[in-house]
Amino acid sequence: MRYVIGLVVILTLLAGISLLGLRLAAILREIAILPDRIPAEGRIVETTLGPIYVEELGPDDGTPVLLIHGSVGWSRMWRPTQVALAAEGYRAIAFDMPPMGYSFRDPAADYSRPTQGRRVLALVEALEVKPIVVAHSFGAGAAAEAAMLDPAAFAGLVVVSGAIGLDGPKGGSLPWPLGNPFMRELAVSASVTNPYAMGPLLRLFLYRKESATPDVIDMLLEPTRRPGTTAAVADWLPSLLVPPEAALSTQPTSWEGLTLPLAFLWGDQDSTTPLAQGERLASLTGAPLSILTEVGHIPQIEAPAAFQAALVAALADLIP
Repeated sequence: MRYVIGLVVILTLLAGISLLGLRLAAILREIAILPDRIPAEGRIVETTLGPIYVEELGPDDGTPVLLIHGSVGWSRMWRPTQVALAAEGYRAIAFDMPPMGYSFRDPAADYSRPTQGRRVLALVEALEVKPIVVAHSFGAGAAAEAAMLDPAAFAGLVVVSGAIGLDGPKGGSLPWPLGNPFMRELAVSASVTNPYAMGPLLRLFLYRKESATPDVIDMLLEPTRRPGTTAAVADWLPSLLVPPEAALSTQPTSWEGLTLPLAFLWGDQDSTTPLAQGERLASLTGAPLSILTEVGHIPQIEAPAAFQAALVAALADLIP
């Protein structure tokens, strides 16, 4: 028994030392880039709710399409999609949802869905556009919230594998020990901001595992070297792990009453937000649901050509 207890203590200490080492490594990585440095491909847009990093392609007078990434992504995930949309004459606008990428980090760490929805509205106001919104995964919750708060601000909404949480639980608390901020930082430094973990983490969401190429992984890792990223993602983590309690977009009646032009795009092999969730939203709204075959949760990465064709078709149907 003493041997077993001793072994458990040793393994626990080793695990703790490993996590602390990963956190230290994250700190060292994140001091390599100056805080005010942003990619040359984008710009900072000042909004009433904070500075937002934006990347744009396509003609200035084209129909604006606002692209919202999911979870721990950033605007560059949309670059192939932006190229395709620009070729069709659209003004494709991708941005980093705080605290991801190169947008500002909220000192109050308020990344709740209603607040993120208001940030989308603030960006649209600052850009002086009335766009069709294309929102993926976790970003679809913020997009839907914005559309339900002020539907007149948008010309349409396309939900791509949306993580809406329509029929799931509401509220709750973080699992132990993630209620502690430092423990969340350890978890983030071992996963999201760990360059060796990004590939395996990405493949969890893909049906076409080979889509997690070195170029894609490097692209996702690029903003994680920004100072303070691990702490910022740790602050954001509760909004991912605790279902929103007071969000309009989690209520079926809000979707039934939404008059904004809608469309849904989904992968038939999505194990993160299964196709049944898209079918449920389509049945509530009467909006069309386009299904991409042999595709998982991130169609813009897994099957870019098929996704772009389906998106262009959906946009054409939404525009009067």
